[in-house]
Amino acid sequence: MSDLRFEAVEESVEESVESERVLLDWQHVHNLIIPTDSLSVEDIRVRAQRNRLAVAYAGDTLVGNYTVRPPADDPTAATVIARVLPEHRRQGFGEQIYRHALTVAADLGATAVETVVLESNADGLRFALRRGFAETDRYLLDGHAIAFVDLRRERLSD
Repeated sequence: MSDLRFEAVEESVEESVESERVLLDWQHVHNLIIPTDSLSVEDIRVRAQRNRLAVAYAGDTLVGNYTVRPPADDPTAATVIARVLPEHRRQGFGEQIYRHALTVAADLGATAVETVVLESNADGLRFALRRGFAETDRYLLDGHAIAFVDLRRERLSD
């Protein structure tokens, strides 16, 4: 397992070749892992204005991404969503991405963490449950057949 390099999706609308590549890599990971809720480039730009989005690379190889939603309704809890491309799972990358995202959540003042996993993503659910998350809700988006699972853990770190 190698250390990962993280590149943030830029909030600004100014585009550079590098920032566009990072945004498109983030989109690729998201849309592959959550095909029921694909996001456009514009959707991602809007999300990057309120959330922290980053892409993880092992060298030059794209392995995953994360989203950190700052605390909102519950001022103690940030939402952390770590995604790893299927071909890079079970190599420790998910743990590195998750830990990096937890640091971002802590910097935003969170003391608890929530996550959201697509019900059909057995690897993602297993990952969350092994880290002490407990299911709090399941819901369907309008017109969809696969539910999203909300999970929470009361402490940010182990």
